[in-house]
Amino acid sequence: MKVLLLNGSPRKEGCTYTALCQVAEALKENGVDSEIFQAGNPETANVKAAAQKMKEADALIVGSPVYWASPSGQIIEFMDKFCSMAGRDMMLKPAAAVASARRAGTTATLDVLLKYFSFHQMPVISSNYWNMVHGNTPEEVKQDEEGMQIMRILGNNMAWILKSIEAGKNAGISAPMQEEKIKTNFIR
Repeated sequence: MKVLLLNGSPRKEGCTYTALCQVAEALKENGVDSEIFQAGNPETANVKAAAQKMKEADALIVGSPVYWASPSGQIIEFMDKFCSMAGRDMMLKPAAAVASARRAGTTATLDVLLKYFSFHQMPVISSNYWNMVHGNTPEEVKQDEEGMQIMRILGNNMAWILKSIEAGKNAGISAPMQEEKIKTNFIR
């Protein structure tokens, strides 16, 4: 089992990365592999590389800093392209969003990111609070004890869901049959 974690911050090893590392550590402790991919660059080649990794991943976690009470523009552009390229490989795989902020805007950021998952029928994984950390530097994020706990629990919950899905498959439970998408245009 493997989880792809997208770091939507232009700061490669900043606050968002620090939060994702805590999730990755919890996944590892549960025997689940993970990879943090630097998604703060929405260039097509980078998005294609991430889409290729999604084919082999069993789950997805997208992290973003909060910029003006929203996800970073880089991760929004990245996700728009990523979903076009990797949408089929995202279907029915568990997903979670993580927001990192100095102070506020985290729930609005999570709301935006969760929409990508809902469209692709991805079960959304939660923690014991909204998936967010607070701090202006990685060192401050590490001092956010509640935020770090939220990240650990998120990793534990993701691992449990992945193991439950694997157990279901081993017991003969298959994914729901997919209907062909109906697109309705209300303009006549």
